[in-house]
Amino acid sequence: MANKLRLGIPKGSLQDATIALFKRAGWNIYADGRSYFPSIDDSEIECMLIRAQEMARYVDHGVLDAGLTGIDWVVESGLDVESVTTLTYAKQSRRKVRWVLAVPESSGYEKAEDLEGRIIATELVETSKRYFAAKGVNVKVEFSWGATEVKPPMLADAIVEVTETGSSLKANHLKIIDTVMESETHLIASQAVLADEWKRQKIDQIATMLRGAIDAQSQVGLMLNVKRANLEAVLAVLPALNSPTVSELRDSEWVAVNTIVEERVARDVIPRLKAAGGAGIVEYPLNKVVL
Repeated sequence: MANKLRLGIPKGSLQDATIALFKRAGWNIYADGRSYFPSIDDSEIECMLIRAQEMARYVDHGVLDAGLTGIDWVVESGLDVESVTTLTYAKQSRRKVRWVLAVPESSGYEKAEDLEGRIIATELVETSKRYFAAKGVNVKVEFSWGATEVKPPMLADAIVEVTETGSSLKANHLKIIDTVMESETHLIASQAVLADEWKRQKIDQIATMLRGAIDAQSQVGLMLNVKRANLEAVLAVLPALNSPTVSELRDSEWVAVNTIVEERVARDVIPRLKAAGGAGIVEYPLNKVVL
């Protein structure tokens, strides 16, 4: 029987972003909306759609060999699974999400200690209990099945809710008074699976390619030509990931320079390169950056 890796893909808010990430990493996953077993163009992988909240449990129990889920749900589960790599992406952005303590804007609550004896609604029950216990605040933490933002003030005094931008909280007239924890997506596996040499190598392959696709999203490549006399001035401009590659050209007075920079600085770097003597400057997108 051929080796197979059973891989959990988070169903729900992270599903589309995860499938898009795998595509950038080189795998095409096809989910038709009805099946919990999407196909993938890799005969060594079997995919299953699982709620992110349950991923750690199925990895720990051996139903799945590996899976992608938020570290918040791993912490919430209390299970001893291994994080293979961190992948900072979410539904709307490429940054961490926050679980925040939020209260009605008109409530007068300013800090966690003001909520003594109050009701807190959240999906992240155990983590929230530990948060308040660490502060010595006695509250009643209730599980919320969803639409948590609409519960204060009638059904709860405050909430612990996940947010990327805070816009949904503001729309419901809630204000953030503290951050309970930050979270990002992790590729997780059990210790038993990682002890299997073939599965470990396959998981490492997936981790490397996903990590490379994540890292490439914020960076671009730059190519340019420069006269040797101006080379040092051009190199002084470049905030390179590593030393830029300098290549010989047919015209011995000129060289080619190839490097990688953060996309956010390219708009400032390119005019400076031109001023330093760079010519034929080309910016190009990257699919993967593997360090």
